[in-house]
Amino acid sequence: MGEFKNVFRKLADPRAANARHELWEILFIALAAVLAGAQSCCEMALFGRSKEGLFRDILGLEHGIPSHDTFSRVFRLLDPEAFEQAFRQFMAAFAEANGIELNGVVAIDGKALRGAYERGKAATPLHMVNVFATQARMALASRKAPGRNEAKGALELLGVLSLEGCIVTSDALHCSRPFAAAVLARGADYVLALKENQKKLYDAVARRFVRSGKRSVARQREPSTHDRHEIRQATVIRNTSVAAANRFPGVAAVARITSRRRLHGRRAEKPHVRYYLLSKFIPAKKLLQDVRSHWGIENRLHWVLDVVFAEDANRARKDNAPENLAVLRRLAFNIIRNHPAKTSMRQKVKRAGWENAFLVELFAHMR
Repeated sequence: MGEFKNVFRKLADPRAANARHELWEILFIALAAVLAGAQSCCEMALFGRSKEGLFRDILGLEHGIPSHDTFSRVFRLLDPEAFEQAFRQFMAAFAEANGIELNGVVAIDGKALRGAYERGKAATPLHMVNVFATQARMALASRKAPGRNEAKGALELLGVLSLEGCIVTSDALHCSRPFAAAVLARGADYVLALKENQKKLYDAVARRFVRSGKRSVARQREPSTHDRHEIRQATVIRNTSVAAANRFPGVAAVARITSRRRLHGRRAEKPHVRYYLLSKFIPAKKLLQDVRSHWGIENRLHWVLDVVFAEDANRARKDNAPENLAVLRRLAFNIIRNHPAKTSMRQKVKRAGWENAFLVELFAHMR
């Protein structure tokens, strides 16, 4: 808890000077409540009252448990950029204290907060851009996409992250010169999906695979799941001419992954071909692993946020509350994910609500 206090007490308090509760204590109780499955400011206050004895032992709480209005006011007014920066600072200290190496594949992808919309605007919910270390299974950063522009939000995040030695992966939305240049500027390499919306570049890469030449090839058969069988084959070719001809920063190799899927009792589907730009040569076998790792951001982060923390169902939508609560949920996700108990995320959340001893363990794990 000491590191949490050290980091979050530095945040500027947006409330009036006569506010009674310490800002960092409010954030600590809110985090504890989310660890136990709270989904709203009302539930944060209710959880705080139900565990008041525990919190008084840990925090002191001169003025008792804050009301739900206090929680709501704090998250609506708190500067989201400063809060997200504190989140990144705390997670860096958390990773170092727990011996977690933040290297390997770092996936970047957007996620809509489907409940964060004003009446009559359900089609335009708030969008967050998330950065996820796939090997550590840790959310590294999260920021609102300005004007729902995910590409711009990703560029803003790249400007503040330390990514030396990592491989940054993304979908075709981020396959752009500014994104590639930003990744290289942070000391990282990239694997960027390429689609036909960039026709000249796409055709140039596709033609490269028609020619003969030295290449790395690997084939992977996925274990059968849900009566589905899939075979993927990757081919990687060293190439710098694509970069020169299309002024795309840092392209050192191009890759093609062909996948073919067959459902039980049916004919195999037509092969699906995808192309990638690589800033360094990656052997085909490893590329298959790296591309597969990218989807960890969907099934190991976004899915958990929706199913375990009910993010899409959250209706917070006023001022800065949606963005700040999204960051708080990612903080809770990281703490629970990295607790050593060999149980599911859902069971850990249940235990945090039921067992004071387990909740205290989570606090201790935040050292």
